[in-house]
Amino acid sequence: MEPHWDDLRVFLAVAREQSLSGAGRVLRLDPATVGRRIARLEEALEVPLFVKSPQGYALSAAGERLLGPSQAAEQAMRAGRDALTGPSEQLSGSFRIGAPDGCANYLLPEVCAQIAVDHPELDIHIVALPRVVNLSRREADMAITVSPPSAGQLLVQKITDYHLHLVGAPDLAVTELAALKGARMVGYIPDMIFDAELDYLAELGLARVPVASNSVPVQLRLAEQGAGLCVAHDFALPFHPGLVKVLADQLSFRRSFFLVRHQGDQKSARLNRLAALLGDGLRDTVARLEAQA
Repeated sequence: MEPHWDDLRVFLAVAREQSLSGAGRVLRLDPATVGRRIARLEEALEVPLFVKSPQGYALSAAGERLLGPSQAAEQAMRAGRDALTGPSEQLSGSFRIGAPDGCANYLLPEVCAQIAVDHPELDIHIVALPRVVNLSRREADMAITVSPPSAGQLLVQKITDYHLHLVGAPDLAVTELAALKGARMVGYIPDMIFDAELDYLAELGLARVPVASNSVPVQLRLAEQGAGLCVAHDFALPFHPGLVKVLADQLSFRRSFFLVRHQGDQKSARLNRLAALLGDGLRDTVARLEAQA
């Protein structure tokens, strides 16, 4: 029995969503149909592709081996579609961008809203996660990161530098670096820091974080409520006028955003255009908001 090529698309959706219902929402199929398609593919290949549990569908060893070739087939189909349709001023279809929640909350809404206005046939999904987005499982078509990945078949493009400062409510301002040792601090939950570039307080030698969250907007709201000082992106400060910079002339951080995608996606004119629009939009938005901070 030969496998149906379209069943690979269903396989990829289940692998990424880790459930029949999640894959069904992506594919616009009912979960029972998704389950039948997976069963048909497993019967054709004569091997189980998933391990089912109450937590969902996890790839089996065979499923892990099938994942790479299936993604390559998906990329080839995208390239074929682009070759047939030719260049177009209007972008269409579905596009998913993943980003850490600081970027996703304060930058991507403006950038993606403008892209959506310019390309009304394009569906844009922003995946805001306090962790690194998994491109190998196609959680997103592209991801924005604060560190360039060192493994995988990935294309990495630096977008822009950005800056951060220590901030707090006006009544918590300190005037000397030495005073930070006794100041109340707000930061990331230590065991949920997913990138060393985000461990700002460790750079300051501050091991204890009395009030913490894995969400940047939550940290800033805590600082606004007087819970303590925190390190904030300059581009976020125009959205939090109740916060003031602390020791701005003595203390600052510089980090970078990188746009990451699969190397094979370079063959897609559509994704190349989207990468360019995102990069230009993020650079412009960071520069404008930092000038207002």
